[in-house]
Amino acid sequence: MTRLFVLVLSIVTLFNTTLWSKVPPQRNLGQDPGSISNSFLVMNYNSKARSFWLSTTSGKKVFVKDLVPKANFIKVQKEAVSDPAFGKGHALIASNADGSLVSFTLFPSQPFLFIRQSIKNATSGTVDFPKLSPVSFLLDLGKPVTQLKTLGTGGLLDPDKNPGSYVFLTSVDPVSRNGVVTGWLTNEKGSGVVFSTIKNNLIEIEPRIEYGHLRLPAGKTEKTETLLIGYFDDARLGEEQFAEAIAKQQNIKLKSRTAVYCTWYAEKNGGAGTESGTIELASFIKNQLKPFGLGVLQIDDQWQAGNQYNGPHRGFDRVDPKGGYPNGMTTTAKAIKQDGLTAGIWWMPFSRNHQAPEFKDHQDWFAKRTNGKPYETTWGGTSLDLTNPEVQHHIADYASRMHQWGYDYFKMDGLWTGTVTEQIYINDGYKNDSIGNSMPLFNPLKTQIEAFRDGLRIIRKATGEDVFLSGCCVSQNMRSFGASIGLVNSMRIGPDFNHDGQSIRTGAIRASRLYFLNGRVWWNDPDPSMLRERGESTADNASKGIGSLTRARLLPSFVAVSGQFFLSSDWLPDLPLDRLEIMKRCMASHKGTARPVDAFDKTLPSIWIATDKKSGTDRNVLGLYNWETSPQKIGTSLSRTGLKDKTTYYAFDFWANKPLPNLSGSFAWELPSESCKVIAVRAKSNHPVVVSTSQHITQGMIDLVKEDWAGESLSGASKIIGGDRYELRIAGMNDGGNWKLSSASLVGNPKGVSIEVLPQVEKGWLRVVIKGQESQVVKWKLKFKK
Repeated sequence: MTRLFVLVLSIVTLFNTTLWSKVPPQRNLGQDPGSISNSFLVMNYNSKARSFWLSTTSGKKVFVKDLVPKANFIKVQKEAVSDPAFGKGHALIASNADGSLVSFTLFPSQPFLFIRQSIKNATSGTVDFPKLSPVSFLLDLGKPVTQLKTLGTGGLLDPDKNPGSYVFLTSVDPVSRNGVVTGWLTNEKGSGVVFSTIKNNLIEIEPRIEYGHLRLPAGKTEKTETLLIGYFDDARLGEEQFAEAIAKQQNIKLKSRTAVYCTWYAEKNGGAGTESGTIELASFIKNQLKPFGLGVLQIDDQWQAGNQYNGPHRGFDRVDPKGGYPNGMTTTAKAIKQDGLTAGIWWMPFSRNHQAPEFKDHQDWFAKRTNGKPYETTWGGTSLDLTNPEVQHHIADYASRMHQWGYDYFKMDGLWTGTVTEQIYINDGYKNDSIGNSMPLFNPLKTQIEAFRDGLRIIRKATGEDVFLSGCCVSQNMRSFGASIGLVNSMRIGPDFNHDGQSIRTGAIRASRLYFLNGRVWWNDPDPSMLRERGESTADNASKGIGSLTRARLLPSFVAVSGQFFLSSDWLPDLPLDRLEIMKRCMASHKGTARPVDAFDKTLPSIWIATDKKSGTDRNVLGLYNWETSPQKIGTSLSRTGLKDKTTYYAFDFWANKPLPNLSGSFAWELPSESCKVIAVRAKSNHPVVVSTSQHITQGMIDLVKEDWAGESLSGASKIIGGDRYELRIAGMNDGGNWKLSSASLVGNPKGVSIEVLPQVEKGWLRVVIKGQESQVVKWKLKFKK
């Protein structure tokens, strides 16, 4: 394919793709021509001030002021619009003489204002847009700006101290949680960022799209990315709805996940491990941990061939002849699969070493800096030009080959290299990476972000829908954050374990501030939870032992309650039983809703609540986490967590394995340094109820399928694991009467399953144990009398 043909084809594709289709303008819509509204928001235009403002429909609260399009518009008109994802809506269109415009749209079912800029090149030559800022506006949350915070990828910060955030920024009153979520719905061609400052005692927001190079030929028009703005009484719910809007826009269908073992951080057989060690590990997982949710065994860096130039070897089409896999990668993948597990493999899809002999005659495959030299970055190697058809074929070939070897889980590292930008590890808040400090790509009409997304699509097409694509990691350069959305199944949302010096807190910090993406856009990967007491990783000296059993429980408990992606990377056959027990109780993932209670109060939240009503019974679990290296008192009111403040709750402490005094009004506990307390709570009743189970830290959310009370009998169905002692913890024995258990039975007399009532030693509580040799759903019935 010639370069000329590629350019012509890309122009045709570029300008035949639109997000919204206009309906002919309607002048009489039964509304004030200067406003549009839905059940959430009202947008008005002030012709004298030439600015817009946004208010809530219910409270008529004006929260966005001086919303000014960054365009020399000459008219504002109302139009009906239609969108393939969000349906019909109404827009105010501010346009100028050359046809450029900014549209403001409300859709009936969406609590956001949709803003999109359309630019036109009215010159006689190609115009290069490095960045665009469609609007700026002021936020009024009804509180002094000194009492407000912003939460973005850089963390919880004062509005004038925030360096800028990628994709989204939440401006919030921490006390009431009232706030405004501003975020980029799309990052198709540009990298969306949001900045905040203070102006006139209000928060000023400036959203920006950074392209590096958006080259627009003469006479052509480009519709840019879409920005969302919404007001919420609880800004956490706004962030969640923002993620749901992204999922709707991208038509994201989450791929199911199991817990993953990654070889990298292990103190024995770390790095890529070895063929014999990995096969031994697979057998151990099959026999000990697979029933509890560990389903993927992923081989990390150092399996592949290639010379040492800059960072990892990059011969991903072949095995290192001097490495740990002498029989190739297929043999190990087959053994992993024979043990009922998914085989996973690590690679870097978008970079190679331009110095390598195999690329001597392919120097045109690499992106170039402005000085004409290959675009090489520290550790990242040399960025491939993802618009080059030969490179596209090369990447597809590598991906297809690894899939044919038997690997159905790809850990794709160094993703940012596909954006042809600098490595700025560790990147959280905005950093100027000089995006665009490169020569035009093979197809100069493709932006760097657009080429990156095309690269991910190439991998998906080459491997099919069965392969789980896990991205790694946004902290190398956050350009890969928004640009990966909709194209990966999980994403490492922080740096490697302890690379920021935060040790056990590294993953939790980012997983907390980005919690709303998890289970909606992708699965948040906070990196493996270390469990071994001591032992330095053979591949990464920042990863050492975790210390005491109490400390070892902290991160896995956080991951389990918050519902994020569970990964392990200790040499499992050497873990003592009490540490394996932590894995068994934390690996499986619940399907409820989890939120940080103090998301806007602390840089790293210390209180979470997980809720699940799918079984017909309200199940709530409180997670209390002391991330500090000194004892801390952690507590709040029940209403702050989302529980009912005038209701009394039974409570059971999972790790302490004991009931707690009933909760009412508020709670507070003193937690030792770097420890946690995970408590199941259930509203007090006038009859016995199941409060907790022993199988998983969420205490019934995963395993207790059904629970009913009828005719003085408590019955239910539980998913038990073969060989694992299953315990029901029942409260309410003294409520509504002095209840006595008259019988305990298994419905249908399942073969090899027993039920036992333990001696009652805890006032008001009863424990019942079910045991079975096979994993199955067991129905049980407990009859009571007063």
